[in-house]
Amino acid sequence: MPTSTKPKRTPKLFDMSLIQRGARLRRSAYFEATLRSGCRGYTVYNHMFLPIAYDDLEKEYWKLLNDVTVWDVAVERQVEITGRDAFALTNLLTPRDLTQCAVGQGKYVVITAEDGGIINDPVLLRLGENHFWLALADSDVLLWAKGVAYRSGLEVTIREPDVSPMQIQGPKSKPVLEKLFGSRVLDMPYYHFFEAKLDGIPVIVTRTGWTGEVGYEIYLRDGSRGGELWDRVMDAGQPFGIAPTGPSDIRRIEAGILNYGIDMTLENNPYEVGLGWLVGLDQEADFIGKDALRRIKAAGVRRKLVGVEIEGPKLDLNMTRWPVRNGRETTGFITSAVYSPRLKKNIGYAHVPVEHAALGTTLVADVPHGEAALTVVRKPFVDPEKEIPKS
Repeated sequence: MPTSTKPKRTPKLFDMSLIQRGARLRRSAYFEATLRSGCRGYTVYNHMFLPIAYDDLEKEYWKLLNDVTVWDVAVERQVEITGRDAFALTNLLTPRDLTQCAVGQGKYVVITAEDGGIINDPVLLRLGENHFWLALADSDVLLWAKGVAYRSGLEVTIREPDVSPMQIQGPKSKPVLEKLFGSRVLDMPYYHFFEAKLDGIPVIVTRTGWTGEVGYEIYLRDGSRGGELWDRVMDAGQPFGIAPTGPSDIRRIEAGILNYGIDMTLENNPYEVGLGWLVGLDQEADFIGKDALRRIKAAGVRRKLVGVEIEGPKLDLNMTRWPVRNGRETTGFITSAVYSPRLKKNIGYAHVPVEHAALGTTLVADVPHGEAALTVVRKPFVDPEKEIPKS
């Protein structure tokens, strides 16, 4: 009996004219690969298109937790600082003491303004004694760094290099990376990296990610080879069930990871959002905002970003900030909120006055389905010691 053969279904390509007009917005080195992989939507981040979803977001979440996922995060634009005084300038930009960052190591840092406000929260990579990359959240740090360097007397070169990161995240990311780069990925400590070539494609491989899961990032150093790198990663991951996804807000909220522009902005200082541990006030070197941050720490903050559980039906990721009230008075707002499928709860973050920030405090939020009670709880919601990504 003859077997029926159906033609392979080609995914319908996302219509970019829905969000783009003209060539002002940039496309990543992996853009064509994301289209043919069936990306269903994009957002704009650092003047580029960021793929946000290929499937139902909960299905992508479970794929991340159980298998391995690949993300196009070339929107993490790099600010590269080189030159004789590159260390001095980079150390001036961030309150984290970079004397504690060795060549071949990365650090999570904040970039602060003169009043202590947060300009960005990049991952910093130290490629040489005077060679740094800042992998950026969504803000124009290139212009800020150039402004700081102007008339500073420091001998530096500041530019955006041809670098395009992708993330490979999930419990099966290790065997995928081992297949690509050999056993050295197995011994690489958290927040360290190495340089390599994959079939002649120049990359840097880091032990980092935005998930709270085991994960890596591959920084492509030749944008013309994005499609080749994507295909090699997908081929290596095929036996492990690899799938392209967008960044998982569910998992990053569970992990206590903040999203710049939502959970913190230029209006917030590191102490308000729980990032005071990134501020090295005792270091000998000066940094922008040092005096202001010293005063803020001594006086104490008036507001805090807290973890919250929100009662009621399942919530989708919020598209706006939701008001938080103490009785009739609006006292704060929810920055990020989403339903956690494994916790079976709505969880998120809220900015509230310190008098409402104690664990167990109950407040009310105005959410899409009406009023909802919320309770201040400890964050991260999952794996508070970060044992999973370090494993």
